[in-house]
Amino acid sequence: MSDGRAAKRIAKFIKPLRVKPGSRVDLAADFDPRYKAGMNKREGVELLRTGVSLLSEYQARLAAQDTYGVLLCLQALDAGGKDGTIRHVMSGVNPQGVHVSSFKVPSAEELDHDFLWRYAQRLPARGDIGIFNRSHYEEVLVVRVHPENLDRQKLPEEAKGQGVWLRRYREINDWERYLTDNGIKVVKIFLNLSKEEQRTRFLKRIDLPEKNWKFSAADIRERERWDDYQEAFSDMLSATSTPRAPWYVVPADRKWFARICAAAVLAHTLIGIDPHYPTVDEQAGKELLAAKRRLEKEAPEGAARDPYAANRRTD
Repeated sequence: MSDGRAAKRIAKFIKPLRVKPGSRVDLAADFDPRYKAGMNKREGVELLRTGVSLLSEYQARLAAQDTYGVLLCLQALDAGGKDGTIRHVMSGVNPQGVHVSSFKVPSAEELDHDFLWRYAQRLPARGDIGIFNRSHYEEVLVVRVHPENLDRQKLPEEAKGQGVWLRRYREINDWERYLTDNGIKVVKIFLNLSKEEQRTRFLKRIDLPEKNWKFSAADIRERERWDDYQEAFSDMLSATSTPRAPWYVVPADRKWFARICAAAVLAHTLIGIDPHYPTVDEQAGKELLAAKRRLEKEAPEGAARDPYAANRRTD
C-alpha cells in the first residue's frame, strides 16, 4: 500500500476517536469503550502488524532528519492497558529512539517547582519519540479528584482558589502550543475503559498469582471515585483538545483494538510530519564516490566489486 493510500485509510479510521476542538465532551455518552469499528480480532492482528511496520519506517526517518520530536501522552484509569499498549505498538521501532517516562507520586524536589517542571525534564529530543505513561494531565485529574494533593504543591493561597482547574487547562494548552511551535508534536491518547471491564481485569490480577504484584488496595479505593474521574476526564477532554494537540479517545475494553488505534494515531502523526532522510551536498557526494572507488579496488579476486549493488540487480 502506498503512503498516500495508507495515510487516507488511517485518517478515516481514527476520525471517530478524535475529540473535536471546542466541543463539549460527556465521556459516557459520546464514546463507547467496546467500539471496534466492525472489525474482528483476526483482522486486527494483521492491521496491527502493518501499523507497527509503518511506525518502524517513519521512526527511522524521524531520527535521521533530526528536526521534529514526538511526545505521546497516554492517560487511563488503573488497568486501562497503558503498559501493554506501549509494549505492542512500539515493538518494531529502534529502542534507542524511544524513551518511556512513568510519573508516580511527586518527589520533594519536584514539589518545590511549578507543576509542569518534572514533565519538562523528560521531553523528547529532536528525532526521538517520548512516551509519557501518565502525563502532565495527572495535574487536572488525580490532583482534582484528590485536592489534598494540591495542598502538597506548596502553592500560594491565591493560586489554589476558584478557577484553578480552568487556569491549569489554559497553562497546559499554552505549554503544548509552545512545544509544537518548537517542533515537538504532541499526541494525546485516552484509553477509555468501562467500569465492568476494569472490575474483570482487577479480578484477574487477584486470581492469577503471576499478576498479584500488579494489584494494590489503592486501586479499589480509586475505583470508588469512578464518577469523579469520569467528570474530570470529560472536562479535561473538552478543555484541552486543540487543533495542534487534539485528544483521541481509544476504546480500551478490547486490548487488541486499543493497540491498533494507538498505532494508527501515532502513525497518523508521523505521516503528517513526513520526515525524510537527509541528502548530502555536492562535496559530500564527491567524497562518497571516492570512498566507493577505493572500497571497490579492495575487492578480493573473484568477489563482486560492490556486493550490495550486485545483489540489488539480481533481486
